[in-house]
Amino acid sequence: MAPAAANYYSAPPHAHQKQRGYRICDTCGAVENPLAQKFRLCGGCMTTQYCSPECQKSHWPSHKTICQHTAAQMSGAKQQAIGPAYPDENLAKYLRKFTSTHSSLLGWAGFQALQLKRLPANIRQSALLIELSYNAHAESLYRFSVANTHIVSRTYVTSHDPLVAADISRREERCRRSGGIGTLVILVQCGGISQVMPVEVDPPSKISWDSRDDWAEVLRHFVESGRTDFKPISTTARG
Repeated sequence: MAPAAANYYSAPPHAHQKQRGYRICDTCGAVENPLAQKFRLCGGCMTTQYCSPECQKSHWPSHKTICQHTAAQMSGAKQQAIGPAYPDENLAKYLRKFTSTHSSLLGWAGFQALQLKRLPANIRQSALLIELSYNAHAESLYRFSVANTHIVSRTYVTSHDPLVAADISRREERCRRSGGIGTLVILVQCGGISQVMPVEVDPPSKISWDSRDDWAEVLRHFVESGRTDFKPISTTARG
């Protein structure tokens, strides 16, 4: 099934290296301190976050196209009949919240799935597809379960939506200019609704995460138990 652009999640650069559980300004990279000040979400796409009105204003010229595109896709997703298995018209919103809540877990799973510590070149040709099942549960943390995971060609994600592909390319160039290996692409899908999550990745020598072959089981455990306290296991000193 072709990925939809609805709920395009703009993950901040090097999110996995920042304080987990806090938002990061997409313009300046500042880390949110909820006790002092909560960051604001873009009112159009409701995903990109900013530490101040000034940062939001300065980012608008580069964010405008993907923001308006995402807002239009989200509006269309709400109006479409998802099907008897997914009758909730708020599925697009729930999927966006799921991706935001589990961003650290999803980024780690993608890093492990593509074996980027050992084969960093995989980031250029492959992507991780995570298929979810929807559960009509009152508690938001239990609305999804992991049905399946697949390693797919990166073109599976980028060939269907030129605007999403262009934004991923822009992030990739920014990441490589700062010394990273590129942008890891994760596609989270439930029924006909999907969300693309790009993660800009540092060189493996700077990432202390242990390689894990059981990443799919770990992903399924945290999602289906409603846990949001995931932290990667690190026993290797960072370079």
